[in-house]
Amino acid sequence: MTAYLIRRVLALLPVMLVVLTIVFLLIHLIPGDPVSVMLGPDATLAQIQATRQSLGLDRPLYEQLFKFYGRVLRGDLGRSYFLDRPVTVALLERAEPTLVLTACALLVAVMIGVPSGIIAAAYRGSVWDRALMLGALLGVCIPGFWLSLNFIYLFAVRLGWLPAAGYTSFLVEPAAALRYMVLPAVSLGFNQSALIARISRSCMLEVLQQDYIRTARAKGLSQGATICGHAFRNALVPVITVIGITMAILIGGAVVTEIVFNIPGLGRLIVSAIMRRDYPVVQGVVLVTAAAYVLINLTVDLLYAFIDPRIRYD
Repeated sequence: MTAYLIRRVLALLPVMLVVLTIVFLLIHLIPGDPVSVMLGPDATLAQIQATRQSLGLDRPLYEQLFKFYGRVLRGDLGRSYFLDRPVTVALLERAEPTLVLTACALLVAVMIGVPSGIIAAAYRGSVWDRALMLGALLGVCIPGFWLSLNFIYLFAVRLGWLPAAGYTSFLVEPAAALRYMVLPAVSLGFNQSALIARISRSCMLEVLQQDYIRTARAKGLSQGATICGHAFRNALVPVITVIGITMAILIGGAVVTEIVFNIPGLGRLIVSAIMRRDYPVVQGVVLVTAAAYVLINLTVDLLYAFIDPRIRYD
């Protein structure tokens, strides 16, 4: 296991190098000048040139790229042009809402998707199967922003049960924070539960046709014991894989939900940074998101050995 982990980590280094390069080049290809946006339309040419020089934007692109490599290796993501603070500090300030939203949405997606897939597979061809897969189809087809707006209208405006928008830290007021997080987590998690449900159903159907399942039933085991004790565990590896993919999608795809529900997370931060051409902030958010993808994939691979004893990493 240790040797495999070392090889995986070493293999990730060139991947992150490519990500660093692509992020840097794409950001600098975006039309617009951050200095002109920062100083406003009344700035003189001398002021613009002086600011560009102080920020290092007057240097050749390759020189800026190598300086960017050096900063990242030291753990320095630069300083925001507009927030006047280190990018790392800005990311830490906005990380909590995004991480809380991601965790809550993932919990909702798993709680809806996995039981739906199991029940649909156990009662294949029944009304339950068709109804649950119809729900999964709706989860794929309904846009997240449309579902969010309808949730706001129904549960916040008409019924008044939950707040329409905003965010409170879990460290300050856990009960209030939970109320603020219900609608965005359910709207975001419902969309992602569709994929989990379909994969869970497909894997369970394949496992339920195996000989050892028929043997367990022939020995008198109940359907619940057969499904929970034998079938689901053997179908868990693909399900864990899709849950890991879902978590990565939620981290990078919560932008629309954060904007609709006015959540001050990384999604809103990167949108405002793109609008203002704040290069360091955009690079920092993209790099953190890419690193999260890589770490989630690595964690899922390592979980395989704990879920299925037949899997060994040499």
